Amino acid sequence: LLFHNNCLFLMIEIRKCLLTGFEENRCSMTYMFEYPEYRRVALPRRMARLYPAYGLYLYGEGLYAQETRALKLTGAPVLFLPGNAGSHKQARSLGSVALRKAENMEGGLHFNVFTVDFNEELVALYGGSLLRQTHFLHESIKAILRLYKHLKTPPQSVVLVGHSMGGVVARALFTLPRFNTNLVSLIITQASPHLAPVLALDPYLLDFYSAVRQKWVNQAKKLRNVTVLSVGGGYRDYQVRSGLTSLPCTPGDSNKLSLVATAVPRTWVSTDHLSIVWCKELVLATVRAFFDLLDPETRQVRTTNVHTHFQMNLSEEKKCCVEKNGGIVALCLQEGQVKYFQFALSSRRKAYSHFYCRSNNLVSVQLPLCRFIHPGLRQPTKMRVTSPALEDHVTMAIACLSADRLPNVYRIHVPWFREDSLTTASVPSVTEISGMLHTSCPDNISGVLLQLHTAPNCQYKVSVRTSLPRMLGQILRFCGPMVPVYTAVTLLQACGGQLSSILKSRRAAEMSEVVAKGLQPHKVNLPVYILHILLGCSWFQEVWSFLYLPPMDALPPWPLLLSPLLYILGAAVAYWGSTLLRLIMRLISLILAPFHRVQNLLQFDSRQIKVGSKLSWFFSASFQAPRKYREDENGMVDAESLSKPKECNGAPLLSECALQEVRDDLQLHLCLSALFTLPIMLITPSLLHWLRNLRYSTQLDPDPCWPCSVPLIIVYILLINCNTLKLSNSKLLPLTSCLPLPMSIAMVTFSPLHLYRVTYFLLAALVPLASCCLL
Repeated sequence: LLFHNNCLFLMIEIRKCLLTGFEENRCSMTYMFEYPEYRRVALPRRMARLYPAYGLYLYGEGLYAQETRALKLTGAPVLFLPGNAGSHKQARSLGSVALRKAENMEGGLHFNVFTVDFNEELVALYGGSLLRQTHFLHESIKAILRLYKHLKTPPQSVVLVGHSMGGVVARALFTLPRFNTNLVSLIITQASPHLAPVLALDPYLLDFYSAVRQKWVNQAKKLRNVTVLSVGGGYRDYQVRSGLTSLPCTPGDSNKLSLVATAVPRTWVSTDHLSIVWCKELVLATVRAFFDLLDPETRQVRTTNVHTHFQMNLSEEKKCCVEKNGGIVALCLQEGQVKYFQFALSSRRKAYSHFYCRSNNLVSVQLPLCRFIHPGLRQPTKMRVTSPALEDHVTMAIACLSADRLPNVYRIHVPWFREDSLTTASVPSVTEISGMLHTSCPDNISGVLLQLHTAPNCQYKVSVRTSLPRMLGQILRFCGPMVPVYTAVTLLQACGGQLSSILKSRRAAEMSEVVAKGLQPHKVNLPVYILHILLGCSWFQEVWSFLYLPPMDALPPWPLLLSPLLYILGAAVAYWGSTLLRLIMRLISLILAPFHRVQNLLQFDSRQIKVGSKLSWFFSASFQAPRKYREDENGMVDAESLSKPKECNGAPLLSECALQEVRDDLQLHLCLSALFTLPIMLITPSLLHWLRNLRYSTQLDPDPCWPCSVPLIIVYILLINCNTLKLSNSKLLPLTSCLPLPMSIAMVTFSPLHLYRVTYFLLAALVPLASCCLL
């Protein structure tokens, strides 16, 4: 109990660091000045019949909304795509800022912002709708371009802005066989997991990702003219970590750019998963890029220099700027003895935004740091700090001797991924900077650099320290989706321990005891390590391929340390989850207790007695006493059986022997109920999607649940009417009690990146157990 209490405290601390271990939200809110309107764009009848739940809208407000009522449009089309459970009204920030910007532009240049309504589907958890959304997006683009046919030079392409899974759907357009690649030339995605889904709860989601990856990698030369810009939220986005927003593309493709919001010039802030849509700093940077790249004659957005608006390139522009509360200090590269600095002007100035001056007052210092905690954790090399690479915070103490105290700028520079962060600080000050990274470091690239831009008369002290809870929180950020696998392993091992107890002593052990004994990493992880080693041999790979086994789900590097830690976290979830389940069952038992008293059973008819009996079994056999009385074929309780003093080994009916059987059955069904909870939770997103679309279709197509739901229901019906005595007399129990361990090993081998496989392995262990009720 003490061990699991400590694990619970550790999980709370890790979760706290994961959800709150970052800077405060420094994004400014975008506001409207007039009431927004979303005008529905009529689609062909065939499209309306095929996709009744989807819709296409044009954003407008005020006078602009009135002018576009007839859909006679003259601007450049931009289409916003919402993500998982996202609303089409999230286009408000982009549309409003673009409209305000157009009022100050000469020549009437403006953008028409469209948005798609995907019925707020849970596409991050159910992949069956992703292909349907892709087809509807294709038809929406063609419908948008038809609105400009009345112009002499109508636009030929649409700019796509996708949030979350909307960005993945935007890239999936190019997998359609009849899609014209000239219809889209620029895609901007916001917090979109391009590398892999956050949770792989069904095979359709992984198949969709695989098709998109193969298209963009195999036809990279053909799609080189399509510019894709992926922006991650940074530390604040704990739903989609920024490492997943990296675009899988061939090296050297300059039209594919992945970066974090903290590295976007004139943005410099981290956003959470939702605020990245309305973050004023990022929306302004996006809209400025749109207007700078817009061709006034063709109303097309050029994609030649889009990168210059979203990244700092000191080697080319020889400047960088850091904003702070409207006023700013800026640092530039040194040319000989001259340094160039950049200062931001007031936002009220229209013609210019910055001016430059030369000075030798500031100096730049670069300090090599070790690689911070990330999936590619390794020992530091000679040019790095000689402490273990577990640092997650850098502290700078700055003190200046002169009265001229200029602001200081600190930059964490990551050479292999555009996730730089800049921080400004006054003097004297002590500033703390987070050093947790989003991606791993390649072998041929140097480590992280800390750049200090400060006055030459300043004394500075830099310290790098480690916080264990934050380090564990970073591990949970990368490997959190694997915890449910180890939770299932713990519960499956607990079920195996329960069956072994019934086989040896014909008695079921306490639920808390068997769950605590389910933590056996030496029995589960050791065979997995051996398989990892053997797969390095060519002969074993040939045997593996000959058996048609799927590839092993690759764990992150250094699994010798990660797997036991994830196992401990999964065991803690299993232990306290089962404890909560027992409390819920006890509460339900107290509520239903009056309905199961013997004196009340005689007052009910046969139908009521049947219902009461089934309810008792539904709540994990909390009341097994009614089965002690004989029932006839119609479910009637035999009154003579109630009056006769039944005995168990010469003792009365309610003796310790009878009560022990009830307790054994209760512990068994509690263990099975905890095990059945996992597949129910895994299929819940598909069930929610079906319920939300029930008014459009009574069938879930495709349905990832039917291969496992039917046998799961049959197994549940058999086990709900089973008891300890029947199991102990079964001839299959010795074989069944040995299955949980190999199924646990297979689960850790094949399920960390394919969570839907957990249900299959649980069924493989439960089907023989259900057979024990028959044989």
